[in-house]
Amino acid sequence: MTGFGKSTCTVGTKKITIEIKSLNSKQLDLSSRVPSMYREKDLELRNLVSQRLERGKVDFCLYVENIGSETNLQLNEPVIQTYCKQITEISKNLNIPLPTDWFSILLRLPEATKNESQELDELEWGQVYGAFKQAVDALVDFRVKEGASLRRVFEEKIANIRALLVEIDPYEKERIEKVKARIMDNLSSLEDVNFDKNRFEQELIYYIEKLDVNEEKNRLAQHLKYFEETMDVEGSCGKKLGFIAQEIGREINTLGSKSNHSEMQKIVVKMKDELEQIKEQVLNVL
Repeated sequence: MTGFGKSTCTVGTKKITIEIKSLNSKQLDLSSRVPSMYREKDLELRNLVSQRLERGKVDFCLYVENIGSETNLQLNEPVIQTYCKQITEISKNLNIPLPTDWFSILLRLPEATKNESQELDELEWGQVYGAFKQAVDALVDFRVKEGASLRRVFEEKIANIRALLVEIDPYEKERIEKVKARIMDNLSSLEDVNFDKNRFEQELIYYIEKLDVNEEKNRLAQHLKYFEETMDVEGSCGKKLGFIAQEIGREINTLGSKSNHSEMQKIVVKMKDELEQIKEQVLNVL
């Protein structure tokens, strides 16, 4: 299920921003980007996310911004001295003029600056961890609101399929009569053909029974009801709703193959359209 959460906190001269987002996925897939200073706590953050979120491709990032005058970034003087010496020697050997702006060149060279690492303070980590929990809470709230919206979509689509199922009834009775009339007309057009009327009635009943869709209609109605009941169950139900949607699709397909009637086939197409929208949104459900 998609979602986004963000929080910030200020610790000393550092402003820490936490962002976490999730996309659709069949299982939990975590990826993180945290500064080296907090790298040792990465597993702790992952455990918190896995406890709160059951499914989704989840990415979380921690950004640190220095808002004070102090910084851990230092010039690497020994390296700069070595670069300066080497440039001077190359200038003499190749008869090339020395640069006029030394610092613009030297500071762009690799390892001209260094970042002095600091040990992680537990008090500072407590504030960062609290902010991270707030970001996760914001993500969960986002997903809850989206879930409520999805529920309304599902209820509407299930109601539409149920209404379309009722529309099949008059065409079903009409279809049977048309099948009987067509067979009788074909037989009457044949000349000098004798047939056993009792056997004909038996074969006709067998043929009509093969076209009967009452069983499919009953199963489809049960699947629709079960889908609604599953939405009321607490906890993760996304995968189960996906399985039920597959069963609904099977019954609709069988109705289509047995319909043998243009209006019934139009209704089946409308059912498939409603079901396809359900299947697309089920991927967003936990």
